Amino acid sequence: MLQLIRDKSPYTVIILLIYTLLIKLQALAHPMLPAGDSKHLFYDGVVYIFSFVFGKSAFAFTFFAVVMLFMQAIYLNTIVVIHKLFNKTTYIPAYLYITFSSLHPSLSYFSNALLINWCMLGALHILLNFHHTTQPRKMVFNAGFLACMAALLHFPAVGYMILLMAALLLLRSFNPAEWVVGFMGYLTPVYFFAGVLFLFDKLNLVKYWPTIALHFPQKVTAPAFVVTLIIGIVTLMCCGLFALQAYISRVSVFMRRNWVLIMIYFFISILICGFTAKPIHNIWLVAMPASSLIIAHPLYLEKSKWFSNFAFYFSLLMVLVCQWVL
Repeated sequence: MLQLIRDKSPYTVIILLIYTLLIKLQALAHPMLPAGDSKHLFYDGVVYIFSFVFGKSAFAFTFFAVVMLFMQAIYLNTIVVIHKLFNKTTYIPAYLYITFSSLHPSLSYFSNALLINWCMLGALHILLNFHHTTQPRKMVFNAGFLACMAALLHFPAVGYMILLMAALLLLRSFNPAEWVVGFMGYLTPVYFFAGVLFLFDKLNLVKYWPTIALHFPQKVTAPAFVVTLIIGIVTLMCCGLFALQAYISRVSVFMRRNWVLIMIYFFISILICGFTAKPIHNIWLVAMPASSLIIAHPLYLEKSKWFSNFAFYFSLLMVLVCQWVL
């Protein structure tokens, strides 16, 4: 089965689409409407716009979210291919993103985390271009703009500003003008958002946007799910980091810096999930792109087939067990 997603044939995309629909059946069988939140003004506006298309159909919103997750998986895979993050062209990152976004049904529903991932995948694509672009200021501005869009959707995502600064430090020689342009790009969405609120005489609602708190779960409602998830993720991350360590020793300096940036992306995403003001299961979706890239390394190994097969079947088994115990 692993060979199916290692194959770069166009038919692999069809296989992944079928796999997406099958693995998301739990969410599709129990669709939900997007949960509104008066503190997420920008996200509420997006939901309001989509409600004109889907109405109050929970299935339409859920199916649309599943399709978007599939498209994000393909986009993530495209980023990997364009920037040559791995030696071979496969659909392994796409498979892992689809798989990990199925660990809990809430990850497959329409949410602000789903929209944040669109912003950050676009930003990541731009950031990885920093070291060889001929238009650095344009790229820096666009990356800052997209990172701020993520923060408008969910305030703790302001942490992605650190990712932009890390990219400027790792992939660009120091240029004060580029840093200024980056900050201008980051502030531009806030400027326009505040302007729209001012025009509608709702500028006072901006005070509800900054919401951040360190949240610890007080009660574990599904201990079997939590134990399975922790064991599975820790095992796969250890496998991924072990394979990544061996891989980066054989690549160029700029490729190593790209992977350092991806690791920073992963840790910032985890912090964003931890600093969400109230328990929202679907916010963990923001950590899935970076996790998928890190854990993809063992599946690329061809000399150690037992290791790659173990990582593949273990990831699939983990998702099935997580869905079964819920």
